[in-house]
Amino acid sequence: MPSRDFKRTDRIGAELRRELGMLVHAAVRDHGLPSVSVSDVEITRDLDWATVWVTALVPEQGLPAVKALNQLGPELRHALARSGMRMRRVPELKFKYDDSVDKGERIDQLLREQARDLAPNDDDSRD
Repeated sequence: MPSRDFKRTDRIGAELRRELGMLVHAAVRDHGLPSVSVSDVEITRDLDWATVWVTALVPEQGLPAVKALNQLGPELRHALARSGMRMRRVPELKFKYDDSVDKGERIDQLLREQARDLAPNDDDSRD
């Protein structure tokens, strides 16, 4: 019997990511929150909890945005239930900041600095 490529929680997580992306975008606009976007959604096996990972355009604004989104969590959960998702029970939402983009940019910056420091200097080659 062939194995399944995707678990049910993966499929539901992808659908929640799409729906929450639109809802978070609207919440940012309506509530004046810092600009954030949904990067991933992880759901527990029993579908009771969903961890929503968000990234911010300005890293310093990420944690205040996450705090505000956690306060708006029940409202967003209710909006998910009304959005037409065919789920018997919409999971509780827990927002967390995804710093992987920030870490990637920092690594990229360090690599560029290292490459610049290791590059032969044009003035030294003329001596």
